[in-house]
Amino acid sequence: MNITLLPGDGIGPEITAVTKTLLQAVASRYGLPLAMEEAPMGGAAIAACGEPLPAETLRRCRAADGVLLAAIGDPQYDRLPRQQRPESGLLALRAGLNLFANLRPVKVIPSLLGASSLKPEVVSGVDLLVVRELTGGIYFGQPKGRIGSGSEERAFNTMTYGAVEVDRIAAMAFRLAGQRRQRLCSVDKANVLDVSQLWRERVERMASAYPDVTVEHMYVDNAAMQLIRQPRRFDVLLTGNLFGDILSDEAAMLSGSIGLLPSASLGDGGPGLFEPVHGSAPDIAGRDRANPLAMVLSAAMMLRLGLGQERAATALEAAVDQVLKAGFRTPDMMAEGCVAVGCAGMGDHLLAALDHPVADMDARETSTGSSQAAP
Repeated sequence: MNITLLPGDGIGPEITAVTKTLLQAVASRYGLPLAMEEAPMGGAAIAACGEPLPAETLRRCRAADGVLLAAIGDPQYDRLPRQQRPESGLLALRAGLNLFANLRPVKVIPSLLGASSLKPEVVSGVDLLVVRELTGGIYFGQPKGRIGSGSEERAFNTMTYGAVEVDRIAAMAFRLAGQRRQRLCSVDKANVLDVSQLWRERVERMASAYPDVTVEHMYVDNAAMQLIRQPRRFDVLLTGNLFGDILSDEAAMLSGSIGLLPSASLGDGGPGLFEPVHGSAPDIAGRDRANPLAMVLSAAMMLRLGLGQERAATALEAAVDQVLKAGFRTPDMMAEGCVAVGCAGMGDHLLAALDHPVADMDARETSTGSSQAAP
């Protein structure tokens, strides 16, 4: 099982190092023949090769069974033309791997209820999945550009979807809803946009093929409000590229920290791309303050969805749950009464949790006093 690791920029190398160690541990435990190699992407690739997605990196990704990306983005390249910036490498990678579906699960962990900015009674029990179309819509539509100059200058983008694009992402969302709680909410702006009217018509037509899934349609502005008002009402949210980009980040904060949330980008048969929702956080890079949990959970998604290794995926997820329940926190999640750890320290506790139950971990911490207690 060949895995291409893309550490990228900022905190990327730190969280990649933690995750690589954990993958090696679960591979050893379950006898998985994992082979991992790193490749440059983003700002790191610009520094090394002069472009955000070198041809060799894309070749390695295409040849892999799964691709695990940490984070990209570096302020020193913000003044470059758009097509040369680190973020353009990510768009090119998605297109190069034909990844049309982005899955972002949001599940509130009971031990972190207090970390959310919303009341515990609002977010308790939240378990939803955003299914975002990834390669169409306004980000890729043509024509686009800028014309004129001075006070007459105009900029424009085109939001466009074809029936085939809508059908393939809708089919994936229906299948996933059928495996969950059998509720699907399709988000659009059909009261204003012609493209959303087509979207709604295609989703409604497909619904007849999935009679066990209950479908509702919701305008994007109302969906944004309901995510805050009553997030437990949602199971699977299906939406286009622009709306999904915004709503998935909003949904991410229900959990209390964007540093907890993984994602998967999938296509038709090729390798998937698995990555944390968060960015490269250059302000804390190299300071051992990064939260590696979203990267670890992205690796779990890769094991499950990309490699079909359910037991190994569950083991990683269980380790995360155990460590959080035991009270270990990186700075972004810190709370009174918890134990402060850095990125590397969190990795050490996750590694221990793969082989020891929570009770043993608590006893070990009490006896050694090795971690710094929160003030």
